[in-house]
Amino acid sequence: MNVLLIGSGGREHAFAWKLSQSPLLDKLFIAPGNAGTEAYGENLSIDPLDFDALKQAVAKNGIELVIVGPEVPLVKGLKDELSSSLPDVHVIGPGSSGAQLEGSKAYAKEFMGRHGIPTAAYREFSSGQLKAAHTYIRAQSLPIVLKADGLAAGKGVIICNSHDEAIKEIGEMLSGKFGSASAKVVIEEFLNGIEFSVFAVTDGRSYQLLPIAKDYKRIGEGDTGLNTGGMGSISPVPFVDKQLMQKVEERIVQPTIQGISNEGLDYRGFLFFGLIQVNGDPYVIEYNCRMGDPETQSVLPRIQTDMMEICLAVAQGKVKNLKITFDSRTVASVVMVSGGYPGRYEKGKEIMGINGVSDSLVFYAGVKKEGQKLLTSGGRVLAVTSFGSDMSQAIQTSYQQIQQISFDGAYYREDIGFDL
Repeated sequence: MNVLLIGSGGREHAFAWKLSQSPLLDKLFIAPGNAGTEAYGENLSIDPLDFDALKQAVAKNGIELVIVGPEVPLVKGLKDELSSSLPDVHVIGPGSSGAQLEGSKAYAKEFMGRHGIPTAAYREFSSGQLKAAHTYIRAQSLPIVLKADGLAAGKGVIICNSHDEAIKEIGEMLSGKFGSASAKVVIEEFLNGIEFSVFAVTDGRSYQLLPIAKDYKRIGEGDTGLNTGGMGSISPVPFVDKQLMQKVEERIVQPTIQGISNEGLDYRGFLFFGLIQVNGDPYVIEYNCRMGDPETQSVLPRIQTDMMEICLAVAQGKVKNLKITFDSRTVASVVMVSGGYPGRYEKGKEIMGINGVSDSLVFYAGVKKEGQKLLTSGGRVLAVTSFGSDMSQAIQTSYQQIQQISFDGAYYREDIGFDL
């Protein structure tokens, strides 16, 4: 079977690596891919938002299965476009109706309210309601969480420690700090706990869980500084025991899938639950309509089941019959980023030493090839991913191996797993 994988980050490199192991795969195409994905298939120089070019590539290359990595094409309706033009092609990823669970924080909150899914208390405000937003903020306990309603590349969440700060920030957000993404802002109760990520595959009626993970979003050690797209991840998570997971399934996963089914949302694909444990109980922070990044780099290596089999079960509505097995070992991923990220950073720095990595996987994100050289081409550059018999060993191996790699301005957090 010919497959088109859409995206260009570390998540897509991990997917390409995993898919290439399947005997069901004939040829893999990646649009646009990166310097890592080209080892497993053919990169196509197509923007993931150029739907016409993607449809032409699907038809030209006899592609039968499309796997969509990033969220923006899904929220903008790529699945709907492909299904209407090429109905025989299977697409892994929800239609625009299902993708609204990630595309709009307000929509997701309303969905959770309709289905009794535990989440933080909230109110939503638009630019014409600034005075009401100020009144609401003044009445809230601190800290206060402000979230851009739309997609903001993982950076649209601000935690404010004073009412004055929150009032200043909501004014800036509603005035376009995050572009159209913050035309509406959700003000949310701050939940004090520890976060973790749960992943499921679903055909819109049934689901199967994938390995649990935890990621680290802040740029600074000790979870300080600005939010990033993710600085590292670990799977499994030591504090997530059977008792907590039973609560997660009964209170969150099952009612979410039931809600998707009852409301007739178009959803066949991966579903991410960003959760927080507060005094032993799980609450939803956010949904994502795809796999997380960099959690994918820790989750996929632990999946022993053929990824093509999983995707075909999703596409064919046979998730109920799936049997997904996991490697019991721990996997830890450490992300190396460009100096200055998540603010301004320079590209085009030569990456040295990757061939010296021996005991780990290296998944490229912002990496491009020029001749025989590898150069940085993004903020998050790569992730070093390692197995270990326990968490300490997995983390230690990743830190040993990442020291082999260097480029001008390179930075990585040295405390992934510090809170576990």
